[in-house]
Amino acid sequence: MERKLRQTWYSGRSSVNPMLPPTVKTLIIINVAVFLLELMTRFRLTTWFGMTPALFWHGMLWQPVTYMFLHGSWTHLLINMFVLWMFGRSLEIFWGPKRFLNYYFITGIGAGLLQAVIQPGSSIPTVGASGAVYGLLLAFGMTFPNQLIFIYFLFPIRAKYFVIIMGAVELFAGLSQPGSPIAHFAHLGGMLFGLVYLKWGDWRLRMRRWQGERVSRRHLDVVNQKRREKEDLQREVDDLLDKINISGLDSLTAREKARLREASRKLREWEEEL
Repeated sequence: MERKLRQTWYSGRSSVNPMLPPTVKTLIIINVAVFLLELMTRFRLTTWFGMTPALFWHGMLWQPVTYMFLHGSWTHLLINMFVLWMFGRSLEIFWGPKRFLNYYFITGIGAGLLQAVIQPGSSIPTVGASGAVYGLLLAFGMTFPNQLIFIYFLFPIRAKYFVIIMGAVELFAGLSQPGSPIAHFAHLGGMLFGLVYLKWGDWRLRMRRWQGERVSRRHLDVVNQKRREKEDLQREVDDLLDKINISGLDSLTAREKARLREASRKLREWEEEL
């Protein structure tokens, strides 16, 4: 799969810009625009649109979607957008925009919901695209497991190991720092929903293949059955024709004549099907 992706990027046949494909570009623009809007208007969007579990359970059901586009600081925004660009561009080119966007929202929303389930009474808002970004990290590690990632641009590590390490770090932090302002369980939620999404897709693909194989086997059984019937019928016709050659047409009984006509008709029909 990695070879196929590289060929798409560098062959020049793709109409997608590998540096900034359209969906990743749009998501980055929206996130930056929302952050600038909040800075310029000084209006605290977090109260209404951040993911606050206590408010979500009291009717603010839009928050698992909207919180993904809010960020607490320039650093928070830049890190998330960098990771979105770093891993999201490869996945969008490989999957296509529709599947990529579906995955992004499923993991982001799932991350917010997990946070709300684990801390239902919390009045601390969660903001940021981190849940979806962790979902992208997991998908990158599963799709391109042997791709090298350079930590701090210096230390190489394969994507599959990087994902395992990051997941373990978030789990440990979430369990050991229950009052942390960082939503570790939202990060894990993004990875968890991403894993379910990807495995569910694999399961559906395997089911389709299995069903296709069943259909193919069934079709092959039908073909083989028809072939055997045709061979039996051909032998029967040959025997009747041999009898005519030896003793003449009048030597056939009425039943044999009817059988010859019926068998000849079926053989013609099968030939026409071919």
